[in-house]
Amino acid sequence: MSASRARPRSRGRSIFGQLTVASILIAVIAVAVLFAVTTITVQRQTRASLSAMVSTDLAGLIDIYATGGRDELLRRVADRQDVVSLEGRRSHYMVADGAGRRLAGDIRQWPQVNAARSEEGFISLANGTAVYAQGTRLAPDLQLLAAREYDRDSTALAVLSAAFLGVGAAIVGAVALVAWFTSRHLARRMDAVNAALGAAADGRAASFPARQRGGDEIDEMAGHGARLLARQAQLLKAYKHVSEHVAHEVRTPLMHLDNRLGAAMQARPEPAGGPLGEARKDIRSITTMLDSLLDIASAESQRGDLAGLARIDLSALAGNLAELYEGSAEDAGLSLETAITPGVSMLGERMQITRLLSNLLDNAIKYVPRGGEVKLLLSDGPRVVIEDDGPGIPHDQRDRVFERFARASAPGDRPGHGLGLALARAIAERHGLILRLGDTPRGAQFILEPAP
Repeated sequence: MSASRARPRSRGRSIFGQLTVASILIAVIAVAVLFAVTTITVQRQTRASLSAMVSTDLAGLIDIYATGGRDELLRRVADRQDVVSLEGRRSHYMVADGAGRRLAGDIRQWPQVNAARSEEGFISLANGTAVYAQGTRLAPDLQLLAAREYDRDSTALAVLSAAFLGVGAAIVGAVALVAWFTSRHLARRMDAVNAALGAAADGRAASFPARQRGGDEIDEMAGHGARLLARQAQLLKAYKHVSEHVAHEVRTPLMHLDNRLGAAMQARPEPAGGPLGEARKDIRSITTMLDSLLDIASAESQRGDLAGLARIDLSALAGNLAELYEGSAEDAGLSLETAITPGVSMLGERMQITRLLSNLLDNAIKYVPRGGEVKLLLSDGPRVVIEDDGPGIPHDQRDRVFERFARASAPGDRPGHGLGLALARAIAERHGLILRLGDTPRGAQFILEPAP
């Protein structure tokens, strides 16, 4: 893996896509609800109109029967059955005896309407004509039925439904189109902001999108991101400058002091282990610590920065290190085993990667007792494993082993500043890698692999 590994964006979780789907769904539900309400309202009004018309018609005939008698009713029914209302609803009538036999009218058979209860509703006549009818009993041996056709109402309702659905579909389509274009526009702007932040995280030049007219939340977020990155770069620059300045100011007098002690030892030789010699060792130890702190600060300030990185042959680098450390391992009474996959490469800085692996190998050789074993394993990924069968790291110290000045207190502990593993992790993070402890039943295992 290299530090420039692509970070794919999960389109399935796009909030703008979810908003588009939600907008379309809301539009569909709104149109469906409005269509249902309109259809029910029209149907109720149609039923009320038919009911009022049939009731009025029936009341007129009852009045004729009451004033003119049965014969007058039969004559007037025959006159009315050919009348078509202004609404285009054709009338149908039937006068029947108590057994339902037709006496007058164009309806040949009494339908399923209870005249005794003045029942009314939508029915189909014997010839299949759909009507709205109402019946009533005028006398024990005389009953009357009046009906009106409503086919034009059904046709009008069908036309209205088709028009409503057409307009509703157009509205839903317009909402979908506007939502899609809006979400695409917002997604492109967010992608530009994410690309700028991703470029900054990878150490590349970050260019935020131009501010839209009037500005909005995305412009505000992009502005804050640009200021944050500028502030971060300024702080890192100041941090590095102060660290280097302080280290230089401390190292210079220490080097002068070391030179003076060396001159004093030449003028007045002392036996090995004398105070001047020990003082010079302490000075060199402090200088080494300062150099390590500077290296850690430099690696941390360059975290994610691709500048200065190049494609290196990690297999060849690891093989050369293994050859160099074979002698040191042999002098320490250890065996060094390697399993290096050829052709493994990565984007990195050769000297820093060399120092990272050297620190891990030095750490293993320093703590493993004579007769022990150290392994260097490299596989594709890249994935580097350096493990040993030494005393290992106590479980209560595993969480802080990579901290600065943290040192193990296990048997076989050697003098040091506790900066080697902190520097190794800082170098790993600078290259987009993670350095972690593995779980082994014995010894210590350090794993270097790409960050997730």
